[in-house]
Amino acid sequence: MRFSEFSKKEVINISDGKCLGCVSDLLFDECQGRIQAMIMRGPAKWFRCIGCDSEYVVNWDRVVRVGPDVILVEVCIEQVLQKL
Repeated sequence: MRFSEFSKKEVINISDGKCLGCVSDLLFDECQGRIQAMIMRGPAKWFRCIGCDSEYVVNWDRVVRVGPDVILVEVCIEQVLQKL
């Protein structure tokens, strides 16, 4: 699978059913050549449409399944939401 295909998939948290958005970036472990985490833009600040000062960083071991349309993860939102 190419990153362009991967980045179009929505990430859904199965703990609460919330959509975390689409993958905007990946963190790689250079030594092992593996994906460490997925990064999605956090919620918008102003009226939920402009600006973003946080991001979701989901470790790869929290991915439950990569399907044809979505990526299912199991996380606690407070633990994966990080300020920029």
